[in-house]
Formats: sequence, C-alpha cells, structure tokens
Amino acid sequence: TTVIDVDTEELIADLKLADEPVMVAKGGFHGLGNTRFKSSTNRAPRKTTKGTPGEVRKLQLQLRLVADVGLLGLPNAGKSTLIRAVSAATPKVANYPFTTLVPNLGVVSLGMERSFVMADIPGLIEGASEGAGLGFRFLKHLSRTRLLLHLVDVLPMDQEDPVETAVKIAAELAKFSPTLAAKDRWLVLNKIDIIEPEALAEIKTRIREALSWEGKIYEISGINGHGCDELCNALMDEIILHREKLLNDEEYAEAQQALEAEMAFEIRRTIESSKAARRALREQADADLDDFDDDWDDWDDED
Repeated sequence: TTVIDVDTEELIADLKLADEPVMVAKGGFHGLGNTRFKSSTNRAPRKTTKGTPGEVRKLQLQLRLVADVGLLGLPNAGKSTLIRAVSAATPKVANYPFTTLVPNLGVVSLGMERSFVMADIPGLIEGASEGAGLGFRFLKHLSRTRLLLHLVDVLPMDQEDPVETAVKIAAELAKFSPTLAAKDRWLVLNKIDIIEPEALAEIKTRIREALSWEGKIYEISGINGHGCDELCNALMDEIILHREKLLNDEEYAEAQQALEAEMAFEIRRTIESSKAARRALREQADADLDDFDDDWDDWDDED
C-alpha cells in the first residue's frame, strides 16, 4: 500500500509488510497544567500553557496487489481463461470483451513447495494511458510483479490483426510508465488451438519484427491447456532465481527497490494527469450543454 500526501503528492511510504509502522504526521505538544508550575513559594499556581496543534495531512492510500506474474492484453485475449486453467481462481469467462471488471489473483501450485501468484487485470484498449477502458485503473497492480505476460489472441473475434494489437498494447504500457514497460515481459500467443500452424508461425515472425522482440515467446491454448505446463514451469524457475537474487545480492535488491520507486512515481503522475484531463472534458461537456440550453431558450423566446 502506498501512502501519498494529496496536497503535495509526496510519497510518504510504501508499505509491504504486515504491521509495518509509518509516521505520517507529527503530533502536537501537550499543554502544561498548573501543577507543573508548583513551587515551594507558590503552592497553588494558576499558570497554565496551551498545547500546540499537530500536523494535519490529507492522505491517499493506494492498494497495490502483490503478485509474481501479471497478465496484460486486450479484452477477450484469454487472460481469465489462462488463470482458471493454471490455478484455483474462478474469474468470470464469457465470449465478449470486458468480462473481467476487477483484478483476480490465482495461486499456481506446481508441487514440492513450488508456487507463485498470478494477477489478472481487466483488458487494455488503445488510449488506456489516457484513461480509456477499465485496465488503466489497475495497471498499477502490475508494478510489483516479477514479470509480465503479454497475451496475444492469435485469431480475435473482431478479425483485427493480432500483430497490430500487440504493438498497441506495448505502446500503451510505455505511455503509462516507461519503467513498467521495461520490466521483464514474455509474449504468450494464445488460442493456438483454433489456428493453422502455418498462420501461427507467420504471426510469430511478424510480431518479432514489429516489436523488435528478442525476448521469450510461448504458444498456448488456455482452453485445452496446451503449453500451459511448460509456461508455468518456466515462470517458476524465473521467480525462484529472482527470489534468490533478492536474498543474496544486495546490489540487485537495491536496484529493484529503486525501480519500484520510479514506477510508483511515473504511475502516480500518469493517473493524476489522466484524472485532470477527464475533469477538463467533463467541464467542457457541461459548458457545451449549458450553451445549447441557452440557445434553445433564445430560439423558444423568438417563437
């Protein structure tokens, strides 16, 4: 949970542990009663002093989910289907966009104390960095993940080019937070059970070229589980390596903390900018409506 001063936008604390204390404001100094001025010559003093007021701050608390892996992609890309397939989470799944309205967490258990947490957020759309759609509100939850899985629907219902959609999502992520966009990210081509192998290979090649992609690409089908075990085991190995480095490499741990702080700043700045833009649009819409009402009244008076 991040604690932010609303007036100054100062990041006061980033709470990660249960019962972690933080001082958000200094209390006032108590007043002194008459007994404090009692002396051998003045047994019943009437002197007192008033206390001084403490600090008053208006705070905003932002909850950020803690997960190892974050899912991102367009609405209906199959994120909820994947998390249902690999964990006990039961998010709503339906054949229309924006089925997911709130973040969902699922624990992926691979046995022998090998498990990690996966987070599914509402899908992103073009313009998300400016506040469009639902996913924008929850992108902040991905800042604490170890890595991101970018799911690409290889055969979308609206027949949009999956390569173009992948480029759009990457662009929206970079606009929202360049540091978050630089986080380790794997591409996952989903719904391969409904596409021919030749067409899939072509999409894979084009995505590599369009994104100048040199990272990992996995091919899965969330509906029948094809490729999901391989993906989850690879994720687990990566997460274990990350956990070990956090414990044993002080320089790495400090670098991760610095990145989280930078992401928090960028995300907070983007959110505030988007809120201001939406307020301006609402005010303009209200002003236009008032002008229309005035024009209508004038026209009515002329009659």
